[in-house]
Amino acid sequence: MDRIAIISDIHGNLPALTSVLNDIRAKDIETIYCLGDIVGKGPNPKQAIKEVQKNASKIVQGNWDDMMTMDIEDTAIKWQQSQLSIEERQWLKSLPFSIELWISGNLMRLFHASPFSVHKRIQPWDSIEKRLSMFNQTDKTVNHFGVPNVIGYGDVHNAYLQNFSHKSLFNVGSVGNPLEIPQASYCIVEGAYQSRKNDSFSIQFIRVPYPIEETIQLTKASDMPEKEKEAFIKELKTAKYRGLK
Repeated sequence: MDRIAIISDIHGNLPALTSVLNDIRAKDIETIYCLGDIVGKGPNPKQAIKEVQKNASKIVQGNWDDMMTMDIEDTAIKWQQSQLSIEERQWLKSLPFSIELWISGNLMRLFHASPFSVHKRIQPWDSIEKRLSMFNQTDKTVNHFGVPNVIGYGDVHNAYLQNFSHKSLFNVGSVGNPLEIPQASYCIVEGAYQSRKNDSFSIQFIRVPYPIEETIQLTKASDMPEKEKEAFIKELKTAKYRGLK
């Protein structure tokens, strides 16, 4: 069986990314896919890009990645943009929208947020209609083989798996900004790669402790706007959006 590690939403958190990459290596997994939001929120977007470029074989674009080339009057976005070269921002803009592959007879599609846009968010508690819309074909998704029966995505920072009639929807959680428990999250998909024959198939969720205090100190030492520092640090400590319940 083949194994693919799927990471997402690093958000410039280098200690978390390093811990996850070390965990993947310890498991002897050679193939890594990244589902976007390499940058945004955290203090080390440039270093996160370099590590993802070096280690991931396939990468899709996230909403923060997309915003790095936009003219938006927002202090958080402006600071992130200031940390990157023009070439790095253009590279983020050039990333594909989705990945499609066969694995153990399952057609799996991977993207950042939804098949509609990197900015359109679908939560695990949304209506059944919204969640089933994740399997829709759109003009943005890669579509070489038909309608997928397995969808994997990032964006919402909540790892989960839900099964519908002959369909599975999973979220890999967040490496650098988890919003359920304060540990880095990623997934391992195991099966026969590029095989249309029904075979053993699994999705495994991995939690990795990482040195949160190191990320906090890196955030405090940066020249990021104080409001953004405080918000990110709250999220790191509480694993809740802006520290709220």
